Amino acid sequence: MKKAFHNLAFLSLALSVLLISCGPSKKFLASEAKVENLQQDSINTHSKLKMCNSQVQNLNDEKQSLQFDKNSLQNENASVQNDLNALSVESKMTIEDQAKRLKNFQTMIQSQKDVMTKLKNSIADALMNYKTDELSIYIKDGNVYVSLEEKLLFKSGSDIVDPKGKEALKTLAKVLISTTDITVFIEGHTDNIPIKTTLFKDNWDLSTARATSILRILTKDNGFDSNRITAAGRGEFHPIKSNDTVDGRAANRRTEIILSPDLKGLYTLLYQ
Repeated sequence: MKKAFHNLAFLSLALSVLLISCGPSKKFLASEAKVENLQQDSINTHSKLKMCNSQVQNLNDEKQSLQFDKNSLQNENASVQNDLNALSVESKMTIEDQAKRLKNFQTMIQSQKDVMTKLKNSIADALMNYKTDELSIYIKDGNVYVSLEEKLLFKSGSDIVDPKGKEALKTLAKVLISTTDITVFIEGHTDNIPIKTTLFKDNWDLSTARATSILRILTKDNGFDSNRITAAGRGEFHPIKSNDTVDGRAANRRTEIILSPDLKGLYTLLYQ
């Protein structure tokens, strides 16, 4: 009985010790869990704070970027405005220069027209004794044309100028010599009737020879400047009337003396 009592006392003591030891362990575990929760909250709070700081930094960066873009846009607008102002001034100057240049150009053209009209009238007065079926004088494309018919200058198939034709050329030469700043181009023309002689193989030969004969009379016989005159033959290829009639063929057998103004001043003004 006594042994049983001792055993029971031992068990009570052991149980008390066990109970005493178990009490503090639960509190410790609870505290430890609370600490872990606080640490996790702290971590979460720091994470959120870091995120907020990052967002604040991004907003600041965006603000600075927007400010930079605003400044850059203002600078670009100012630069564009300066370019527009400069272009406007240059454009006004260009328009003024062009207007002045156009006025000078028109003045020069009118002056050339006046010179050629005066030259035409002078030639017409000098050659007034010749019939209209022997020669004609007119202005075309700014040039004065003196068209001499074959009947005034040559016998059929010949490049030798008749005395009456030489007299007309002498009169013409006097007017041309007294007129400066013109060039002379002589064109020989024929009808389409083929020709083949010991002197001329075809109408090319005949028209060229006739133009050359007139050139020599104007220069060698009458003193016109050889540097201002050219001769060429155009054969039958530039008729002014149909070759199907006698009158048409007669009109096509002609020599044209084309008087052109000196255009150097116009070219200089045009391309300066």
